[in-house]
Amino acid sequence: METEEKIKVLIVDDISDTRENLRKLLQFESDVEVVGAARSGKEAVDLSKEMKPDVILMDINMPDMDGITATEQIKQILPHAQIIILSVQSDSNYMRRAMMAGARDFLAKPPTIEELISAVRRAGKMARDERAKIKPITPQVNIPGVRQELRSVAYGKVIVVFSPKGGTGCSTLATNLAITLHNAETPVVLVDANLQFGDLAVFLNEQGKNSIADLAPRVDELDDDIVNEVLIQHKNSEVKILVAPTHPQDAETVTGEQFGKVLHYLTQMFSYIIVDTPSILNDHVMCVIDVADLIVVITTQDIPAIRNVRVFLDLSRLLEVEAKRIILVMNRYDKRIAITPEKVGESFKHEISSVIPFDERTVLPSVNRGLPFMLQDKTRPIARTILALAEVVRQRLSELEGREEGVHSGKW
Repeated sequence: METEEKIKVLIVDDISDTRENLRKLLQFESDVEVVGAARSGKEAVDLSKEMKPDVILMDINMPDMDGITATEQIKQILPHAQIIILSVQSDSNYMRRAMMAGARDFLAKPPTIEELISAVRRAGKMARDERAKIKPITPQVNIPGVRQELRSVAYGKVIVVFSPKGGTGCSTLATNLAITLHNAETPVVLVDANLQFGDLAVFLNEQGKNSIADLAPRVDELDDDIVNEVLIQHKNSEVKILVAPTHPQDAETVTGEQFGKVLHYLTQMFSYIIVDTPSILNDHVMCVIDVADLIVVITTQDIPAIRNVRVFLDLSRLLEVEAKRIILVMNRYDKRIAITPEKVGESFKHEISSVIPFDERTVLPSVNRGLPFMLQDKTRPIARTILALAEVVRQRLSELEGREEGVHSGKW
């Protein structure tokens, strides 16, 4: 372990004896370094900015700011950090709230040394995986053929948001997920794959004179300058947007192959490429699904949507799309309706990973104003579920990446 980078740990607890006991449990681990200790949630947020820990051991009940609120704030400013909640509370509600806030793990106090070390090492590995997604620095070399070769081999991840039934909220979810995943360390580009009637620009209250149709003819000579001339930067979030053509007839000028090449180039510029798709399996959508690292599939509680998702899942098996790469989301969930996520998941033989509540009072004004609700009040239930979905996405990508590394190293 001496040759590996140590796992940097921050301890957060308002009781000094607890902080010291945790430090003692960790001090003899050669791959772990305790970089600081905080007495409150607010101090934890401040120290996280300064120390940039990989793992944070977080108490729940503290003065001035509880551990769950601190977890939410830290994940916004330091997304690679993995937070382990420590609490005397064994209530499952605490665990649910902690995970929705972005916690990586949950340990009851006092943890055994085996539990603690195992959790810290698991979280440390995930933190390293998250840091690996940070946008690589591209050397400013303009010699033809050289710039591409000098790029880092660390590519961004393509995340497709798809529903085989129209009107289920794909664009709303894609937009708010993109904003949640975006920060200085993991830049995001939002791509509109509905080339005929795409409206992502409307969802973000932006306008642009260029679109994917301007990049398609130049896919074999792309560079960062060319791409950035076409992308729009959302002024409120700094997420970049690649919009659909203004005129529907221009969609015919973009082939599926060209669309795929543009996506491939974007993986060299961004950590996450979020692709919003129409509810049809045309050449462009099939191309996106083929190159996707993850496919977020949306259903609602109505029977046509459930039926169409079942058909798509059957098709995905024929296309040899690995089930692990599909994240099922139930959107607009209304608990008054008897069709539950558990029943639907059992029917699909595929777990519903995220349930987003029906909240038209938040969503409709957000869409009409072109101001995504994730830029507003993050304490609302619908915002908390988007935060939780973003964490599911990060964890699933990390699991898939870790498994692929294991295959390449001969461990699997």
